[in-house]
Amino acid sequence: MATTAVPASSTTRPVPAPRTRRDPATGRGVVGTLLLYAALLILSVLILAPLLWMLSTSFKTTGDATALPPQWIPPTPTVEGYGRLFADAQAPLLRWLGNSVLVGVLHTVLVLATASAAAYPLARMRFPGRRLIFALVIGTLFVPGFVFLMPNYLIVDGLGWLDSVWALVVPGAASAFGVFFLVQFFQSLPAELEEAALIDGANRWQIFVRVVLPLSRAPLATLGLLSFLGSWNDFLWPLYVLFNPERLTLPAGLATLRGAYATDFPAVMAGAAIASVPVLILFAFVQRFVIAGVARSGLKG
Repeated sequence: MATTAVPASSTTRPVPAPRTRRDPATGRGVVGTLLLYAALLILSVLILAPLLWMLSTSFKTTGDATALPPQWIPPTPTVEGYGRLFADAQAPLLRWLGNSVLVGVLHTVLVLATASAAAYPLARMRFPGRRLIFALVIGTLFVPGFVFLMPNYLIVDGLGWLDSVWALVVPGAASAFGVFFLVQFFQSLPAELEEAALIDGANRWQIFVRVVLPLSRAPLATLGLLSFLGSWNDFLWPLYVLFNPERLTLPAGLATLRGAYATDFPAVMAGAAIASVPVLILFAFVQRFVIAGVARSGLKG
């Protein structure tokens, strides 16, 4: 019996496995993208919940602010908390706000000046002991800030700066994090820029001021924002070195609104809401510099 030949074209080919659908925007699978968005949503809720609660409480009455169970939406919205805050003669809110702005600006300027001046030689110059000095600077980042509280107080007291703006501005001006942050960026700058400036007759100071600093606007803006936030939110140190209520900064001043037996929560939350406005405005202006500075300074995830 003759055997029928099977044509070569009819040979069974393996069926390819179905491809996993991927999100064109992220390159991940659809399930992975949904899980990522869900995690980001949960994280956003956890971050925004305290802020929303602060804003909600500032529009509540004193009874509603302490009612149980707590209510997110004020039953009877009111601005009495803001009114009491501005009407209290013992709580000069605008004076505290001005003190915080002044201290934050002066502190930021000093941090930028000292950190950039220290970071440039550590990043771009070669001298004996450079690595040891940089290691010692980085080592101070691992020391808790509370350890420096008493030494700084004794130094400020010896200089006669207690109950003055300099007690808030100067002690934290030498920022180890600022030096580390700027060193990462300065090391990424092309060496050809400095070589060209040296050929043109520029010295190291001229290169630093006219070449390096203009190219460092993004990391300087990022460090400036972080320094301003640190000074703006500082609570413990002003309470130690300031004694006159009119010289207090806003966080320390708001703490005085808490009584021994009762706390005016709507007024305190109103003050906290007002304190967050300048920071949000500042961040809105420097946001693009912050993103560029972190991306180019070797600190991206």
